[in-house]
Amino acid sequence: RPRNCSLCRKIGERRIILQEGLVDDMRNQFEKQLQQLNEDLISMGALCKEAVADAMTALLYSDKQARQKTFLTEYEIDHKERDIESRCLKLLLQQQPVARDLRLISSALKMITDMERIGDHASDISEITLELSSQSYIKKLDHIQQMAKETMYMLVQSVDAFVNKDMDKEVIAHDDIIDELFGRVKKELINMIHENAEVGEQASDLLMAAKYFERIGDHATNISEWVIFSITGEHPDDK
Repeated sequence: RPRNCSLCRKIGERRIILQEGLVDDMRNQFEKQLQQLNEDLISMGALCKEAVADAMTALLYSDKQARQKTFLTEYEIDHKERDIESRCLKLLLQQQPVARDLRLISSALKMITDMERIGDHASDISEITLELSSQSYIKKLDHIQQMAKETMYMLVQSVDAFVNKDMDKEVIAHDDIIDELFGRVKKELINMIHENAEVGEQASDLLMAAKYFERIGDHATNISEWVIFSITGEHPDDK
């Protein structure tokens, strides 16, 4: 009987070792999948930045090549969103993550929705440039250009923060800058319409383009807030 007990104990110990090894293997596999998720998000963020930059180039210089590139990049963004969504759902179903990992994956799902909308708006801006391509602009586009730069800064900083798990909350403050710039553009264009009704059509197109950049800023803010949630477990809107 003592021999049997000793044998049972050894078998039990081996079983525990095997189970622990299996758990370690599963965790290692999970970590690899999370790393791939980070890389996918970085790639999608870069595509969004590229789309916004090309849309601004198309608007500033009536650049046909930049306009076409924006449309192609939007297609890539849509494809990347589906890939990341599929990866996140597999992680949720196969790994059954808890606590912090669950927040990270659910935040990623929210972020890619906003990124996809950024791609849509960049494409919308490029479509507007089709209407403006044969016209001389009624005003300088420096404020609109600055709006584009602010949105790209917010986007890049937020994605980097998600990967590095370190979010500077000051990034969100840049949305206030974007809103202020949009207010200036809106006021200038409305005044121009009041002074000369003939510029109304182009002023409306430029105002719409500025509005799309303002919406891109809102989506960049959403991304920043979901990054904060993924790190802290608290969403800024819940406070």
